[in-house]
Amino acid sequence: MSQTIAFIGSGNIGRTLARLAVDAGLDVVLSNSRGPETLADVVAELGDDARAATPAQAARATGLVVVSLPFHAYGKLPADALVGRTVIDAMHYFPERDGRIDDLEERRTTSSELLQRHLSGSHVVKTLGNMDFLRLYGSARPSGDPERSALPVTGDDAKAKAKVVRFMDTLGYDALDVGSLGDSWRHEAGTPINVLPYVGEPPKGMTQEQAHEWMFNGPSAVVGADRVKELTGQATRTGRVGLYLEDLFPVGH
Repeated sequence: MSQTIAFIGSGNIGRTLARLAVDAGLDVVLSNSRGPETLADVVAELGDDARAATPAQAARATGLVVVSLPFHAYGKLPADALVGRTVIDAMHYFPERDGRIDDLEERRTTSSELLQRHLSGSHVVKTLGNMDFLRLYGSARPSGDPERSALPVTGDDAKAKAKVVRFMDTLGYDALDVGSLGDSWRHEAGTPINVLPYVGEPPKGMTQEQAHEWMFNGPSAVVGADRVKELTGQATRTGRVGLYLEDLFPVGH
């Protein structure tokens, strides 16, 4: 596996994964749409193993690139610079934020397939986006630890998936291959494997304010590969596409 990992998108998920990568002894290249200078504080926090760049520079820096932009911005990813790269798709489609995309609303494709269509010269693998960023950092465990969790992985290229699985192992997670990019809807936002299994069972009768507090300060739960298989198998393509916290914790739950 490459010893340098690039990130396009440096929000909560991108920064968390970068911190895990640095903790694991990897070099990271961070980028966002606003310019390298806006990442000075993040780079300083991560230390000497981190540097900032433009998205195109980050894409060319290594063969493994994590993208974690708001989904509506996926068309701005530098496709030419990403040719030949393995691209980890940690994004989710939320219609309230991203605007309605008919192909997704009508289940004609998946968000990862749309990304792969844009990045036709890259190898897209979807993973690392179905935990909240706080638990994504706090739940990482070394290989063999009984409290190590697993995350679902989907992709069309076996070699690219294998590369991503090795990266996940380095970060502190097991992986379960649940199919192709056409199956990636099984771990999109709003599906049974998304966020809540890693949070644990919330108390009953919470207000919305208490639910938010629980999400940020509640305990983590261990989710093994068998449970990932069970939950991704329960996913259906019915109902609303994309969910927010208000949907995850209804008032009075």
